[in-house]
Amino acid sequence: MIDRARKGRIAAAAVVVSMLVAACGDKAQQPPPPPAVSVYTVHYQDVPRVVELPGRVQAIRTAEVRARVDGIIERRLYEEGSDVKQGAPLFRIDPREMQANYGAAKAALSRAEASAKNAQQVVDRYRPLVDREAISRQEYDAAVAAAAQAQADVSSAQSQVDRAKLDLDYTTVTAPISGRAGRAQVTEGALVKASEGTLLTTIEQLNPIYVNFSQSSNELLKLRRDIEEGKVKALPLDRIEVTLILEDGSTYNHVGHLNFLDMSVDSSTGSVSLRAEFPNPDRLLLPGQFVRARVQGSVIKNGIMVPQRAVQVKPEGASVMLVDDKNIVRSREVTLGNLQGSFWSIASGLQPGDRVITDGLQHIRPGSPVRIDKAPPKEQPGAGQPPAKP
Repeated sequence: MIDRARKGRIAAAAVVVSMLVAACGDKAQQPPPPPAVSVYTVHYQDVPRVVELPGRVQAIRTAEVRARVDGIIERRLYEEGSDVKQGAPLFRIDPREMQANYGAAKAALSRAEASAKNAQQVVDRYRPLVDREAISRQEYDAAVAAAAQAQADVSSAQSQVDRAKLDLDYTTVTAPISGRAGRAQVTEGALVKASEGTLLTTIEQLNPIYVNFSQSSNELLKLRRDIEEGKVKALPLDRIEVTLILEDGSTYNHVGHLNFLDMSVDSSTGSVSLRAEFPNPDRLLLPGQFVRARVQGSVIKNGIMVPQRAVQVKPEGASVMLVDDKNIVRSREVTLGNLQGSFWSIASGLQPGDRVITDGLQHIRPGSPVRIDKAPPKEQPGAGQPPAKP
C-alpha cells in the first residue's frame, strides 16, 4: 500500500517536471524583440557649397628697403625680426661726404644770391637813367637780362641745396611702412650703391594677411551654369567666407573673406586666381606658408544633408542604412558631397522622406526588422557648420 502511494507521488512529480520543461522550451523558442534604432528623416534644405583649394600665404604689403645714396654702412639701427613703425631708422650710412656736398651747395647758393642782388641793384639804378636817356635802352635791357639770369642761378643753386639735403637725409635709412623687419642683407662696413639699388632688408605687414589660391576655370564655368539654371544661389564677393586648414590639419581660428577674383584665366594652368584676407593678430600665418582654403561661395538649393555618423564610407563607396515603411532595414548607396561640420552633403542617392538610421547600426543588418526609437534627435540639420547666408 505504501509502495503504491510512493509510486503515485513520483509519477505526479514527473508530470510537473515535464510541464515546467515544456513551458521553458516554449519560452526559449520565442524570437527576441527587434533592436531599437534612431533615425533622421531626410528633407530638402539650403546646403552651403564648399570648395577646398590649396593656397599660399602672402603678406598684405611688402617693402624692399634699398640704398638711395652711395656710401659705407656705419650701423644697423634695428633688431632683426622685430616690428618697426613707418619712419623708424633702420641703417646709418656714413654721412660725411653728403654733409660736405650739402655745405658746398649752400655756399654756391649764397654766391648766386649775392650776384642776383647786385644785378638787381644795377637794374634799379639804370631805370631812372634810361627814362632821362642818360644811358641807352640797350644797356638797360642788358642789365635786366643779367638780373634775370642771376635769379635763375639762385633757383638752380637752391635746387642743388635741396638735392644735397635730400642725399644727406638718405644716409639715415628709414622704414617706408610699418611691419615686421626681416634679416639685414648687409653688415657694417659694406659699400652700398644707389645705382645698383643695394637691398638692405625687407619689411612685411602680417596683420591682416592674404591667402592666394586658384580654381579651375572648368569648375567656375559649371558653377555659373548652375547659377543660371537656378540650382545654386551665389553670394556677393564680400560675403564669401573662407576658412583655412593648416599644415598640421587644424583649423585656423579666424574666418576670412574673399576680396579679389581675377577676371582672366591663366593660360599655363587653366585656372582663375582668387585671394582672401584674414586677420592675423597672433602672427600664426606666415608668408609662403602652405594652407588649404575652404571657400563657401554659393548655396545649393534643395540640397540634402545627413549626420556624419549615419554614413558608412568604404573604399568601394559610401552607403547608409534606411528604414522602409514596414520598419525593415535597407542598404542604400549614396554619392557624397562635402563634409560640413557633423553633416555630410549628399549629391545623390536619397530623397525627402527617407529615414536614415543614425544610432544602433551595430545591431542591425539589411532585411531585418527594427523598432524606431522615439527619443528626440541629438542634433539638428546644419549643426556644427556655419548657417547658409541668404
